Amino acid sequence: MQFTDLALAPPILTAIAEQGYQTPTPIQQQTIPLILQGKDVLGGAQTGTGKTAAFTLPILQKLSSEPTPLVAKQVRCLILTPTRELAQQVADNVAAYARHLPLKTAVFYGGVSVNPQLEQAAGGLDILIATPGRLLDHLHQQSISLYQLEVLVLDEADRMLDMGFIHDIRRIMAKLPPKRQTLFFSATFSPEIKTLADSLLDNPVLVEVAKANSTAAGVEQLAYRVDSQRKRELISEVIGKKNWQQVLIFSRTKFGADRLSKQLQLDGIDAQAIHGDKSQGHRTKVLQDFKEGKVRVLVATDIAARGLDIEELPIVVNYDLPHQAEDYVHRIGRTGRAGNVGLAVTLVTPDDLPMLKEIELLTKQVITQQVFAGYEHDPRFNHSSKGTHKAADEQDEVKPKKKFSNNRKLSQEKARLRAELTGKKRPR
Repeated sequence: MQFTDLALAPPILTAIAEQGYQTPTPIQQQTIPLILQGKDVLGGAQTGTGKTAAFTLPILQKLSSEPTPLVAKQVRCLILTPTRELAQQVADNVAAYARHLPLKTAVFYGGVSVNPQLEQAAGGLDILIATPGRLLDHLHQQSISLYQLEVLVLDEADRMLDMGFIHDIRRIMAKLPPKRQTLFFSATFSPEIKTLADSLLDNPVLVEVAKANSTAAGVEQLAYRVDSQRKRELISEVIGKKNWQQVLIFSRTKFGADRLSKQLQLDGIDAQAIHGDKSQGHRTKVLQDFKEGKVRVLVATDIAARGLDIEELPIVVNYDLPHQAEDYVHRIGRTGRAGNVGLAVTLVTPDDLPMLKEIELLTKQVITQQVFAGYEHDPRFNHSSKGTHKAADEQDEVKPKKKFSNNRKLSQEKARLRAELTGKKRPR
């Protein structure tokens, strides 16, 4: 099947060809005809499968073939995304595919001035891509109205729920007309996701190009067993010895992302960190530099990495395991996109083993575990027997117990170990 077989208008086909695409992906083949028929769609698709084009192309076809004069502040199509980065990525794709169409589009998210957005909204919009928080700001200011909405898209709905947007989504839903077409996309399907979908969709058609909660076939998954105190040393050595040149590393916390990037820089590795506390300008620049190969390692939190779309990103590293097993699917979906191969490496401490088991149960896969030479388990490093699953930066600083006996009796080896545990000295 070719895109020319999907009943798309010549201006859209021209834009697709200019992007270098000829053959639609499985999710596009199944979804585009359904959307053109006006059906609600519940789509299960991993990142990197062409999901954005799967809903963008038919929406452009519908809006351009049924032209409606824009009304001030009204929106014809709303695409909701969980993060600023993903919103911008979707907006870039929409602009590329709509370049030969007389449609007015805009992207609204926080962290930037609202004034240009107010100007864009004033005359009405054919397509608005937005994050929930900034959209609610506009709705409260009455600078945007959704009463004439024709199409609603929820992209990466599972991430929206993970980020606590469920109440924002319901407030937005209250502003929508009952008669509309709704498209709902999620890489994972939890009970909460299914409940939300049931409340939004009208007799939807389920489209799944892969089993729910599955990982991309082209991604090799590997876990390195390591003591938590030596994780930074290990990842630095692996990057150097294996000559990895473009690496996305996931940290569970903002503090951890900043600290790891600085430590890698001290090791001579060009690394930058992005997370929610960074300005939008900084995040955009760092992401662009990483895409262009100017930054070797990008350390990111789950939220900041959403929307990072590098078609041939070779390596993803889980420096910390995620809080939820479903996030593992999203993380490693950053590599192996569009049919390419990729490598997903996870650093696993003894405390991480319960979460690793949850991930294997969710994905129905057994992840190969290895020990990198020189990083065998050292029993002197005590780990929680309860599997607390906390990163080092989430725990209270480990302090040595006060010694009341003669300090001269403290061996040199014990002194070195204490220094390592307090982070004052790199282990030899």
